[in-house]
Amino acid sequence: MSTEFSLAAVEPGAQLPDLLPEQIDRATLAAFAEAYGDPNPIHLDPSAARAAGLDDVIAHGMLSMALLGRLLVEWVPVQDVLSLRASFVAVTTVPARLRCTARVKAVEDGGPHGRTARLALAVRLVEQGTLTVRGEALVRLPGASRP
Repeated sequence: MSTEFSLAAVEPGAQLPDLLPEQIDRATLAAFAEAYGDPNPIHLDPSAARAAGLDDVIAHGMLSMALLGRLLVEWVPVQDVLSLRASFVAVTTVPARLRCTARVKAVEDGGPHGRTARLALAVRLVEQGTLTVRGEALVRLPGASRP
């Protein structure tokens, strides 16, 4: 967890520091396909991707979701990520530079998980600004009691 930014005192509208992972390239896709167990050829084989109507291979949507998870655990322990959901709204072509962001939508006190924050999440292509993933997470804030 980072010590430069704390969720302990956040309010709605606060923006967490962005996550800018290394460039997503073909080697990244091959490694993710192996680790995740998704060897779908549209992620690995340019000919198969073109046969499916794409210009080239595209990144796994779950790779972007994994990066959103990484963004969250930079700020709270993994056990304090209470929910994470996402919608894939555009493909990520390769090579790609991504920007993962989180904005506090609401802070809630006294629920079953103690003090929590609901976050709006997004993944965008850095160069074009294209939104590729839209999501939401619920995280337990520091100092909140655990059930």
